[in-house]
Amino acid sequence: MDVMAIFTALLAPDGRADPYPYYAQLHELGEAVPLGPNNVAVVGYDAINAVLRDPGFRPSDASDWDMPDWRDHPVLVQGSDWILNLNGPSHARIRSLIARAFTARRVAGLEPAIAKMAEDLIDAMADRGSDGAVVEFMHDFAYLLPVTVICELIGIPEADREGFRPVARDLSGIFELNELANLPAIDAAATELLAYFTGLARVRRAQPRDDLLSDLLAISDADDSRLSDAELLHNMTLLLIAGFETTTNLLGNGLQIILQDPSAGAALRDGSVPPAAFVEEVLRYDSPVQLTSRVGYETKIGGVPVSDGTDVTTMLGAGNRDPRRFAAPDKFDPLRADGGPLSFGGGAHFCIGAALARLEGSVAFPRLLSRFGRIEPAGDPVRRETFLLRGFDELPVTVTVD
Repeated sequence: MDVMAIFTALLAPDGRADPYPYYAQLHELGEAVPLGPNNVAVVGYDAINAVLRDPGFRPSDASDWDMPDWRDHPVLVQGSDWILNLNGPSHARIRSLIARAFTARRVAGLEPAIAKMAEDLIDAMADRGSDGAVVEFMHDFAYLLPVTVICELIGIPEADREGFRPVARDLSGIFELNELANLPAIDAAATELLAYFTGLARVRRAQPRDDLLSDLLAISDADDSRLSDAELLHNMTLLLIAGFETTTNLLGNGLQIILQDPSAGAALRDGSVPPAAFVEEVLRYDSPVQLTSRVGYETKIGGVPVSDGTDVTTMLGAGNRDPRRFAAPDKFDPLRADGGPLSFGGGAHFCIGAALARLEGSVAFPRLLSRFGRIEPAGDPVRRETFLLRGFDELPVTVTVD
């Protein structure tokens, strides 16, 4: 297959369901492959890592958008302020403020609360499945744990959380290559979330709490040009969807690995595989985020010439299976010595919540396996139809308490 045929297959249903055989074909073509006169895909681990860490490669921002009416779309207006889409001083200024919620000390301090949340959800799963009834893992655990954690950090009341999944799922469509036809639904979701956070900000201004929203409102209200109201509220929508979408996928992808290979779960259960190592290998083996993109400059990537303004797609999922970097890349091996997934990106735009996602996975998987002597599939899982965000919509299981 030539490179365009491979990418056509990747974006088809079979490719979205299992992209890894197509990544293997791309690896045979080199570390980077041209997709057209102004488009390059990077598939090699070292080349991706170099692009992500090179400040000359920058995320596309509003100055690059060639949609004349982009300001007519609420999601793009909000997205123009997202730290994902900012560069230079604006990115550094806003990211540094939000990062206060994700310091190593603050994240580590969340572990007891995350453990309690996980145990409460596991109790509910045990009750629901006590008579052999099917438990839907994605909703009953994989969604609820990370959404509870990110909502606690932001300061979203418990009563409001359950309704976020469908609207956040619609908004996350903006990240998909084939979702622009769904802009009306995406815009509606962006409008709904912005209205929600505008109202919550009004409440938090009157009654501040120990949460990220209250902290950032105090900075915004200081009127010292560090953070505008629009920047604050727009990035709240981003944090909400980014804070649970990827971790939800991490938890579902990890459990599916255990369901397909019970020995992986047994090794985690008996302590021969540390939880952190298991989570790292899940991130490598089946990354919740499969790609990211940059705008290039005059240089070469993996021997492929790049000109100024070239669209550069870094295929994180492919890099994580690069045989040049990983021995037996298609084998799930939590004890491999050549770890180091690209799943959280790199450089100035490295995922701000990476440590939190890793902690949630490291807390969740051992507790699930400790409580349930058996977790078994109970029907066919339903994968999300998306490509960039890789995970499940449904993962039905039965559980047996030890």
